[in-house]
Amino acid sequence: MLNSSTPAPDLLESSVDLSATGEPVITGEDTQIDVGLDLQLGSLTLTLDGQDFTPHHALVQFASVEGAPWTAQEVKFSATGPDGKSVGLTLDLLNDAYDGPRAGVPATIWKVVALAATSAGDAGITYAPPGRAG
Repeated sequence: MLNSSTPAPDLLESSVDLSATGEPVITGEDTQIDVGLDLQLGSLTLTLDGQDFTPHHALVQFASVEGAPWTAQEVKFSATGPDGKSVGLTLDLLNDAYDGPRAGVPATIWKVVALAATSAGDAGITYAPPGRAG
């Protein structure tokens, strides 16, 4: 058991005796991947009820249900509000029937989702914004 005075082992050190067997397989059921992005401050402004928020981080959740193509479900923003306090804003990306994109989502939000999908390419996510063939 590690405590605060014991440093965590570095798995890349050659002195670690690590072995693994088998072939990892992901489940074809409800699989989710969260992809975080650090946003350049001032590059995006979110307006909610007439108030401007400056996001600095986005967390996009993708899901693939029973082997279906990956779909962006939601994006959570960590932002600074007009009063200077930190806030979290969550935007559901799927419509109420969960069978397509929610109407009225700004194109800039889909750009954030596309950036997250690009950075998650190693996880096997392929993604196209709504209205474009993937």
